[in-house]
This record gives sequence, C-alpha cells and structure tokens, in this order.
Amino acid sequence: MTAREYVIGIDLGTTNSCAAVVIDGEVHVIPDERGLRTQASMVAFLEDGSVVVGNEARREAVLDPPNVVYSAKRLIGRHFHSKEVKTALQHFPFKVVRGKNNVPLLEVRGERYGLPEISGMVLRRMKDIAERYLGAPVTKAVVTVPANFNDTQRQMTKLAGTLAGLEVLRIVNEPTAAALAYGYGRGMNARLAVYDFGGGTFDITLLDLRDHVFEVLSTAGDTYLGGDDFDNRLARFMTVAFRQMHGFSIENDPVAQARLKHVAEKLKMELSEKERAIVNVHELALDPEGKPLDLRFQTDRAGFNERCQDIIQRTFLVCDEALSVADIKAAEVDGVVLVGGTTRIPLVRQMVGEYFQQQPLTDINPEEVVAVGAAIQGAALESEHFGVNGGQTARTPLLLDVTPMSLGVQTVSGYFDVVIARNASIPCEQSRTFTTTVDGQTSVRLQIFQGESRIAAENIKLGEVELYGLRPSPRGQVEIDVTFEIDTDGMVIVRARDRDTGIEQATRVEVSAGYTHEEIQEMLDRGL
Repeated sequence: MTAREYVIGIDLGTTNSCAAVVIDGEVHVIPDERGLRTQASMVAFLEDGSVVVGNEARREAVLDPPNVVYSAKRLIGRHFHSKEVKTALQHFPFKVVRGKNNVPLLEVRGERYGLPEISGMVLRRMKDIAERYLGAPVTKAVVTVPANFNDTQRQMTKLAGTLAGLEVLRIVNEPTAAALAYGYGRGMNARLAVYDFGGGTFDITLLDLRDHVFEVLSTAGDTYLGGDDFDNRLARFMTVAFRQMHGFSIENDPVAQARLKHVAEKLKMELSEKERAIVNVHELALDPEGKPLDLRFQTDRAGFNERCQDIIQRTFLVCDEALSVADIKAAEVDGVVLVGGTTRIPLVRQMVGEYFQQQPLTDINPEEVVAVGAAIQGAALESEHFGVNGGQTARTPLLLDVTPMSLGVQTVSGYFDVVIARNASIPCEQSRTFTTTVDGQTSVRLQIFQGESRIAAENIKLGEVELYGLRPSPRGQVEIDVTFEIDTDGMVIVRARDRDTGIEQATRVEVSAGYTHEEIQEMLDRGL
C-alpha cells in the first residue's frame, strides 16, 4: 500500500455504523472526536437548515422525531408498496412518500431525499471520522451489507458510497466479514456459524474456513428482524401501561412514541446488565386539559424474556433453513460467532447456546467485528502483501460467497424460470437459450427477478433487458443466448446475443425499483 493511502472498512448498520482500518498490520477500530467507536445511523435535519449525522443526531430524535431519519437500511432498495415499507410507515415518525418508479422517498422539512442519500450521509460521516483519525484523505472503502440483500439493495448501497465521495472497492456480506475477522491469519480449519443479529436485520451464515480460504456453505436471513423489534415491543407495553395509568392513549402522539422508543432501547440495554429496571418518564404527554402526565414503568429480566423470546425464536427458523440447505446439523458446527448489538442480550446468548449446543464466541466486540473484517478485506484488495494479527505477512484471503436468492426470468405463462439457483457460489454465470414466441418478432424483453416463488410476480423484480434488431421469422426460429452473471459484489449482469446475427447487448440490470438517471444525477449534484 502506498504511503498515506488507506482503504477503510465500513459496517453500514441499520442502527449503528462502525469503521476500521489496517495500519502496519494492526486493525484499528476508528473512534470519533469523543472516543466513541460506533455512530448512530441517524440523520437530523435541523430548523436552521443544517444537517447533523451520527451520535449527535440521536438527541434530536427525541426532541424532534419527524425531522430525524433512522433505520434507512430497512427501506433502501425496496419498492414503495412492499410489505417492509408498509410496516415501516406504521412505526416511523418521519414521512415516507412515493416517488417515481414507486421508490420510497423521505420528506423532511419540505425536501425529498432518496434512501441512498441518507445512507450516503452516514458513510460521509464515517469517512470524515476516518480522515481525522488518519490525518490523510480517504477515498476508498469496503462496505458491508446483509448477506440476503438483493441486487437492488446492493446497487443502492454502492450508490450511497459514491454520494459520500467513496470508491466502494467491494461489497462484502456482513457474516463473511465477521468470519474474516475471527479466522484470518490464524490458520484455522473449522466450520463456523455466524449468527448476525443487528438493529434491523438478521442473518445466519455457515462457512468452512481453511487457512486463507473462506467458503460460504449457505446463508439465510430476514431483512426485517432485529433489535428494533425488541424496542418496539417494549414501547408498546409502556404505551399500554400509560393508558392503564391515565385512561387515554398516546398511540398517535409521534413525540411521545419517539421518547418511548428511546426509553425502550435504554431499558433493553439496562436489562442486559441488571435483573430489574424502573422507568420514570416525566411529562410524557398532556391530558385533554393540558396537564402534563408522567409514566412509571417497571419490569425485570424475566418479564422481558417472556415478552420477547418469540422474537429470538424467529431467528432459529432462519437457522433451520440455512442448516438444511448446507445439509448439516447444528451440533456439527465447530464455533458460533456472535455479531450485532442485539447479541448482547443475555437471553439471545442463552438461546443461541442451547440451539447450537455450545457457548458462542464473543471475544471480538459484536458491534465492531464486521468493520474489522471489512478493513482486512480492504487492506488485502490494496496490497497482496500485508499482515494482521501481530503484523505477520499472510496470503490474501479468498472469499467464496454465495448468492442469497435465486435469479431468473419470467416466462410467457408468468412463472419464474430459475437460471442461477439460491446459494450458488459467486462469482458465477449461467447461460440459457430463449426463442421468439410470436411470428415476425423483432425484439425480446426479458424480465429479471430474484426470489424463491414459482410465480414471478411474487418475487423481487430487478429490472429488464431488451434485445432489438432480431430478424423477422416464424416463432421459435430465432434463438437468443442469454448469459446471467453475478459478480463478487453479488450484483447482476445480463448479456443477450442473437445466435444468427451476433447482435449482443450486455447490461448491468436496470433497477426497476430504483431511481431514474436524472434522479441519481440530481443526488450527485446536490452533494452531501
């Protein structure tokens, strides 16, 4: 690596983000000006027109909830009418509106922002923190995403990096990065399960580690299951307690709900350390006569466990799925790596230990381990000769990941024709031959989907590819070779070629649930 040129690793989390870098063979988790090693993935739009990002925005979320955006990762790359966005609309105090192509946009203080802009602002904050720490410009990064992010979500994350002024050298799956942090440079030969329970997403990944080779056997996940669910559950119980105390509901009071969400997160963390907690919220709301009312709420860890264990149980359904695909049993795993702040909850650790029949590994901070792995991968991409774990030179890690969901096309009858199956090793490519279906047809449009349903419309539409200039012939006479490729970032590329004329069209799939070229240019012009 040339002097003063660093590639940072960024864990762009739903709730918190973290950055790390390799310097002289040592991995450094990068602290901010106050020594804090994680940043809230929040953006606050203040009344004076200024924007505050990170931990400073957390305070504003309690004071001015409609103008503070959080959990953008839950919405990025999604369709406005998706169930995930509909669920978000019920919980978020800020405004989510429908843009062109049914893209969800955030409307704050009269301005509309794309989700990549919000994630870009968080990445820009991490970039600024790294530059201050290193005393040098940072222009390159490895950014992590949940293993089961689809092509659209990965493209939007990469766009966020561009908006932040970063060249994203590689998109790495979070569990793979965590395995890299644990296994790289240690000469391990083991089968690991990475149990990644973050603020908004859950992933389970099974990997074989052989020295410098990290081979993913299977992955499964839920992009709408995380620590936020515990907070929402506790906030709901406190809302019920308030109604019982005072006789009226605060369900539709956004400021009160934002305060309760903040209190719920603190309560969850306190119950991870203590057996009992008491909450006193002063002047939570006003009664119909304008009198301020308080909330007093107490619970113990046993009560918390009883109220929330079903959330944890949902993760094991996903684990069952990943183990089934890999054709291994939970007890055959050599080690379980815990990732994500939610794994600090004692009940999570207990239930994970029972499920896998062993104590999980926690010697690397679960909230930092993904950024550490991303930094190792970043250093490896920049230099073939580098070392970590004490500075020894090691071989470049080889990541053999898998595609999280099947890729295919819609047939004439509306069915989903799988071209690359779920959990296929990436990078990979597959070719198929298609024929015209109508006499005299001069163009063919392929609609590209990702998902597991036999019905194409029930899957995620990534976009479409059209091949023009076919010679007019009876149906079935013109043959088109279509090659589908998934690259190391997990992104989709499609090439179509007319066998007779040799006409070829290669394209990265135009994202149908994404932004127009004009909107992307507008984001770039607006800057962060």
